[in-house]
This record gives sequence, structure tokens and C-alpha cells, in this order.
Amino acid sequence: MNLLENDITGSIGTQLYYAEVVWRNGVLIMDEPESQGGKDLGPDPYTTLLASLAGCTLSTLRMYVERKGWIIPEIKLKLNMRQVKGDTLRTEIKREISFGEGCPSDQVERLIVIAQKCPVSKILVGEIIINTNHIEF
Repeated sequence: MNLLENDITGSIGTQLYYAEVVWRNGVLIMDEPESQGGKDLGPDPYTTLLASLAGCTLSTLRMYVERKGWIIPEIKLKLNMRQVKGDTLRTEIKREISFGEGCPSDQVERLIVIAQKCPVSKILVGEIIINTNHIEF
């Protein structure tokens, strides 16, 4: 069973790096920064990937906090990633989360565990297989 109700579709014309990705409720413009030859008209693919992880992490944490009845008015996070070349290419994502001052250490420890259980985290640490085929539209 697919995770999305509808397929995401995308297209690119002759403008280098400018792509339009259509999702159920609109169009996401993707581009590269000017330093990479794009026009910076939208997020680049790495940013979009990390934004998915950010949104999922924050939503998962908020649902858990609400379920527990804990008072945590704001949750913030920072994400970045790098690739390390060795025998194989390894991608490392750094995720830093803040629950504000005064959050008890036992709650912080539990919330870090919960962050690692958000659905996008599970996808990224699991085995991913990309099946690519040619089709006619």
C-alpha cells in the first residue's frame, strides 16, 4: 500500500535546475542556489529532504507531548547533513532539538527517543530501494 493517496509528479523544462513538483494540494518549486548555477527560486533537493524530516519530527514530538499532557510551549530543531566517502558513501544527518529551558531531563531523554521514531526517521534509517522505470505520459 502506498503511503500517499496520489502520486507526486514532477517536470523540468529547459531552465537549468528549475523543477516543478506537483503534490495533492499545489506545486512545489525546486531549484538550486545561485552558487550552484540555479536561481534560488525554491528549495534544493537536500533542503527538501531535511524539511520532510523536520516536519515529521516536530509533528511527532508535538503529538507525544500533547498525549502526555506535558507543558512544552515550543519545540525547535536544526538539521544539516554531510556525506562521508569511504568504502561506501555514507550520509550523516545531524538533528539538534531544543525543548526550551526548564524541560526536565527525563522528558528530554524520552523525547529524543520519540524523535527517532517519527515515520520519516524510520524511512531514512531503513533499507530504501528505488525502482526506476521508463513510462509514457
